[in-house]
Amino acid sequence: MSSDQPIALVSAGASGIGRTIADALWTLDYRVIALDINREFLRDYANHYGEDSAILCDVADPVMVDRTLGGLVDSLPRLDLLVNNAGISGPTALLEDIAVDQWQETIETDLNSLFYVTRWVIPLMKQRRAGVIINMASNAGLFGCPQRSPYAASKWAAVGLAKTWAMELGPWNIRVNAICPGSVEGPRIDQVIHRDAQSRGQSPEEIRARYEQQNSLRRFVSADDVAAMVTFLAGPGGANVTGQAIAIDGHTETLA
Repeated sequence: MSSDQPIALVSAGASGIGRTIADALWTLDYRVIALDINREFLRDYANHYGEDSAILCDVADPVMVDRTLGGLVDSLPRLDLLVNNAGISGPTALLEDIAVDQWQETIETDLNSLFYVTRWVIPLMKQRRAGVIINMASNAGLFGCPQRSPYAASKWAAVGLAKTWAMELGPWNIRVNAICPGSVEGPRIDQVIHRDAQSRGQSPEEIRARYEQQNSLRRFVSADDVAAMVTFLAGPGGANVTGQAIAIDGHTETLA
C-alpha cells in the first residue's frame, strides 16, 4: 500500500449502505477498512478487498472498540475518512410500550458508537491536520418521527455531534458533517414497514405507500445516493462543507 493512498474507516461497512459506500470509495483508490459484527459479510468483504481490510468489531461495545481500534490506529500511516455508518432501526412502538433494553440497545448502537469510534480517530487526523468525519443520521434527525423515539433521539444527537465536532476540529482542517437519508431501499426499511404495519393494523403495502408519500419526489432513496454524497463530501467538492446536516430524502414533507 502506498503511503499516498487515502484510507477510510467505515463502521458496519461490510453490508448494506456501508458496503455500498465502501465499494464506491474503493473505486476512488481508497483503502477502505470495514468494521462489522457479521462474520459472513466480513468474509465476503475480505475476499474482495483483503483480510486486513475486514475487521470484526461491535462498535456498540466500548471495550471491543478500545481493543480493536487501539491497535489499528497505531498501525495506520494515516486516516483520511471516517464514516460512522453503524445503526439499527430500533423498536416501532409508542414510548410507553418501549422496553428499557430496546431503548438502550438503540442508543448504544446509533449514538454511543459514534463517540466510542471517533475519539480514537481524531488524534490520527490531527497529526496530519486533515480529515473528514461523516455521521450517518436520518431525516428522523430533522423531524419528529412517531413510534420511533430512541431512533429519532439518536439521529438528532448525531446531527448535534457533527455540528459540535465541526467547531472543535475546524482549526485542524478536519471537516464533520451528518448525512440525513430518507427511507433507503433495502431490508432494513422493509422490516420497519412490517413492524409499522403490525402496530397500525394495516398492510405493509399501505404503509409503504404512506412512506413514499412523505417526500416531494414520492419515492425512496437508494444506497447509491448515500454513497455519492459520501464521496462528494470526502472529495474536493466538499472542501468547505462542514457542520452541515445534509438531507438526501426527496424533500421530506412530514414523517407523521
